[in-house]
Amino acid sequence: MSSILPHLETQPFDVNTFAAHALSSPQNLAAVLDHTLLKPDATRNQVLQLCHEAAEHRFACAMVNPIWVQIAASALQGTGVPVGVVIGFPLGATLSASKRDETARVLKHGAHDVDMVLNIGLLKSATPADYEAVKQDIRGVVELAHGAGAIVKVILETCLLTFEEKLRASEIALSAGADFLKTSTGFSTGGATVDDIGLLRGVAGSRAGVKASGGIRSLIDASAMLHAGASRIGASASVKIVNELAGHDSAASSTPSSY
Repeated sequence: MSSILPHLETQPFDVNTFAAHALSSPQNLAAVLDHTLLKPDATRNQVLQLCHEAAEHRFACAMVNPIWVQIAASALQGTGVPVGVVIGFPLGATLSASKRDETARVLKHGAHDVDMVLNIGLLKSATPADYEAVKQDIRGVVELAHGAGAIVKVILETCLLTFEEKLRASEIALSAGADFLKTSTGFSTGGATVDDIGLLRGVAGSRAGVKASGGIRSLIDASAMLHAGASRIGASASVKIVNELAGHDSAASSTPSSY
């Protein structure tokens, strides 16, 4: 533990100011929400509906599986809303070469936000060589993404990690060039928690963003994550969340809830 704690970031991120701004209007809240559809049975029409909602509400991005990136990019062309995609999802256990190849292909198809799952098993193996392999796994994706003007959010899958592993994973991801630390895939044993967001923000400081994902289904959930230090939120209930803030009748998105 002592080898990790000295690296905690001390530069402040003004959580309260950021949260107050994000929650000051439906438009500002939409700007920090990744509108997400990652279910394996998502259809073309559901992806197109997701993109329509993303453009209508001006969400931070429309987050889809790799097979749908080209269709989403075409649907969102000219709207200014980027396409997000997941890499090595949801286990993180694919070959680094496969992650790089997948990243190169989705970037070519128009992806801008790349949310990759780190290699959880290697991280938990806990040798210096394993830590270096995790770092290089991330760096390979980061270099491709940054070379194309894209950003990378590294999914730690915090529900599977100990406190020390969360710290270690965060520092490795930051040292590899991650733009965001992200809690969860939404497909494991748990999702984002207030405690984990606070921990990740404590490590990141203002060096990187922190994305809360998994189980965020209401304005109350989103507000709690923002006040804990999140600067981005992944949710399939994004339309419902912004409608709650607008005082509407919590109209649910037509996209299936799963994330």
